Amino acid sequence: MAHIIVVGNEKGGAGKSTVSMHVATALSRMGHKVSALDLDLRQRTMGRYIENRRNFIEKTGIVLAGPTGHELPEIDPDTLQPGENIYDRRLSAAVAELEPDSDFIVIDCPGSHTRLSQVAHSLADTLITPLNDSFVDFDLLARIDDRAEKILAPSVYSEMVWNARQLRAQAGLKPINWMVMRNRMGTQRMVNKEKMERAIDLLSNRIGFHVAPGFSERVIFRELFPRGLTLLDLKDIGVKQLNISNIAARQELRDMMKALKLPGIAVEF
Repeated sequence: MAHIIVVGNEKGGAGKSTVSMHVATALSRMGHKVSALDLDLRQRTMGRYIENRRNFIEKTGIVLAGPTGHELPEIDPDTLQPGENIYDRRLSAAVAELEPDSDFIVIDCPGSHTRLSQVAHSLADTLITPLNDSFVDFDLLARIDDRAEKILAPSVYSEMVWNARQLRAQAGLKPINWMVMRNRMGTQRMVNKEKMERAIDLLSNRIGFHVAPGFSERVIFRELFPRGLTLLDLKDIGVKQLNISNIAARQELRDMMKALKLPGIAVEF
């Protein structure tokens, strides 16, 4: 059965789609069959990313490994059981169809609380939560005191993950491997950055997640999106000499993939 990777965070702008696309592409380039589902039915950033990639390949003739994007199937409301949610059925039907023929399924969740996102979290074997390096975003995980030194209580998103863990336990499934990654980090060493590091380490022990390295804030990610490209594709499209920033970004991706500890994966790109 496919290993399901869910990229989720109920706050927009944390880089979920960028992370989803890079994880999915990295796995594809390793020879794995990767299916992708974009649950943000309005913005469809990852869906657009995959479409842009397909268009680039058709236009240039350059063969690039990558995930295959899929849509949620439409469901006849008359076929629902009493009390059954149509989004539950749509997502479960999509996963059931993709699992037998996929090594990995990468699910990109919207930056808000939706029924689809809630159900997806309960399906996750690996959950990746990108988090902007800001206490504004940290508040989604936990409330913290005014000195940013003491965790007061878990917050709404952490409670949702806890509920997803409970559902998996009741179903006899393996626990979620939850990875929180500090994303869009600045390169300078600042007091706020150090406080965030301490707070996340403290919270990880309290509510049970691992901390994974994320991506620094780099212009390259915004430049790659219109062509559907990732950091791993640069040499394939003719970039002979990577600049220092691109080399550093590739190393960040390599470190992140290693930290995920996905089954059967040896990171060698």
